[in-house]
Amino acid sequence: MTGSTPFRKRRFRKSGDPAAPDRAAATGPATGPGTAGGQATGKAVVPSDTAAAVPSATGVDEESRGRLGTRRMQAVKNGVRKGGESARAAALYITDRVIENAPRVPVRDLATLRAQFPGLGPDQLADKLIAGASNGTSTVGAGIGAAAMLPVPPAMPAELAAEITAVAAIELKLIAELHEVYGQRPPGGLKDRSIAYLSSWTEERGIDLTKPTTLNAALGGQMKRELRQQIMKRMVRNLPNLMPFMVGAAVGAVLNRRDTRKLAEKVRGDLRSRAVPWDALPALPPLEHPSEALPEATRAALEGGDPDARR
Repeated sequence: MTGSTPFRKRRFRKSGDPAAPDRAAATGPATGPGTAGGQATGKAVVPSDTAAAVPSATGVDEESRGRLGTRRMQAVKNGVRKGGESARAAALYITDRVIENAPRVPVRDLATLRAQFPGLGPDQLADKLIAGASNGTSTVGAGIGAAAMLPVPPAMPAELAAEITAVAAIELKLIAELHEVYGQRPPGGLKDRSIAYLSSWTEERGIDLTKPTTLNAALGGQMKRELRQQIMKRMVRNLPNLMPFMVGAAVGAVLNRRDTRKLAEKVRGDLRSRAVPWDALPALPPLEHPSEALPEATRAALEGGDPDARR
């Protein structure tokens, strides 16, 4: 319309407006709006109706710490779960290797043992076998500990698996030959006897030939579960062998020697109570030789701990 002022344009105040100086003084940078007496305070005045919308610094810090703690707890739970899954996978792998190697472990029959150790009785011969096996597992523990002198985390599971597999082969050979010494050879072929010796190793006791249920349990699926549990225990006990700076070598040698001797004494105690005198033993056929040889590392550990094993 003619004579009206557009809304987008601001009217310029006339230089003679008497209210302009008062408003400029009331809203100056030093005083701020609403400051009584025009005194400078240096603080911005926030209206009372907007103060509640601004969070305090303490509340923000507590909330951030709470979220950080929750994330850390979740990370710990995930790490524990992944660690448990890795341990179970490692135990399954070692269990399969031990079961696979059991029929391939060379075992000397009673006639061969008596020819190699002439003039010894059953207990004296058993002492010789236990001492040789203890030296063998001690050597394996020292070797793995020396290999872990400067540990590389990805190589540790392989070192632990190699140690347990080699120790299991040495102890299985010991258990089988203790059964020969005390006249308690399990019936059946090579595979059946190997499973029976695995059961004896898992349960840490001798095979009772007078109880058929013992052999039936040894040939069942429960044996594999118990064997896996036994290997899990061995894994936990053998973890100190991976300590660096040659400490693991000394610890591994001592622990393996002690565990092998302890296992042997338990098995020998059971077998001695049911021992059959050598004169009363029926004529037994020689033990068949394994058709497949052990892996080179396991065979070296087996022969290194018992020099007579190569005869």
